[in-house]
Amino acid sequence: MKLEKIRRLFRDVSQLAEEAYNAPFRSAIARARREQDDLFMLLIFSEMMGVPNPAGYYTLELQPIMLEKFHDWHVRMGMPHSPLDQFKCC
Repeated sequence: MKLEKIRRLFRDVSQLAEEAYNAPFRSAIARARREQDDLFMLLIFSEMMGVPNPAGYYTLELQPIMLEKFHDWHVRMGMPHSPLDQFKCC
């Protein structure tokens, strides 16, 4: 019984220390991830926007999966309406 309390205490202290260590870097990591996601989204939908894409054949099958996130992406990029003529998401 006492051993379980000690283990739980160490686990709680470890989680608290990990949170305190990672807290200052959370926003920088989130920003870097958003930038990578934006570049990936641009790569996927670039062919539809008129930008030549050498990997168009491979990214074509990812479009239906990424379509759910497309609205959030184009609003974050400063485009109030969809830049694509083929479909409207707004």
